[in-house]
Amino acid sequence: MDLDLTEEQEMLQTMARDFLTKECPKALVRELEEDEKGYSPELWRKMAELGWMGLVLPAEYDGMEMGFMDLIILLQEMGRNILPGPFFCTVVLGSLPIFSAGTEEQKKEFLPKIASGEMILTMALTEPNGRYDAAGVETKAVAQGDSFVISGTKLFVENAHIADYMICVARTTEGATPEEGITLFLVDAKSPGIKVEGIPTMADDKLCEV
Repeated sequence: MDLDLTEEQEMLQTMARDFLTKECPKALVRELEEDEKGYSPELWRKMAELGWMGLVLPAEYDGMEMGFMDLIILLQEMGRNILPGPFFCTVVLGSLPIFSAGTEEQKKEFLPKIASGEMILTMALTEPNGRYDAAGVETKAVAQGDSFVISGTKLFVENAHIADYMICVARTTEGATPEEGITLFLVDAKSPGIKVEGIPTMADDKLCEV
């Protein structure tokens, strides 16, 4: 297997490194650690203009139709500069599940807004039991008419305090296996009844209890 970067990937790597070195210096990283939002909206806008939010999405949803290796290169450069902000939770934990499991209506509504930088998403998965497998999902979603009422607590939800929507992993039925009966819900983060509180961490990395 050839794991060498292609010429285009090397160009992406160089461009991302130069951009982040200029736009995300250590002084900004330290400043954003103390900022309540934890990210720079201006830098977010510039990243969106470069097409990074829609890097692996199809063109029909305003994406750039690039591959996961390209996304890995981008994430590597972001890690190199310790980029603060909701890129991973929006692009990886937000747009990819919608693209994989969402309805066509949801894809058309959400993915172009993610690609443009207009919308921030996150995923609410982990619960107080600390498990990351299907058996750890105890949050309940009960049908009421045409909607669902979701009850439970999620921990370590990345950037929930600034998210527009959350993908909430909840249990709608009890199945023969823990994997059965789990549903992903797109939840407006500003919905009544949702309480978001920051969780203090040594890295001050904007994790929340929801």
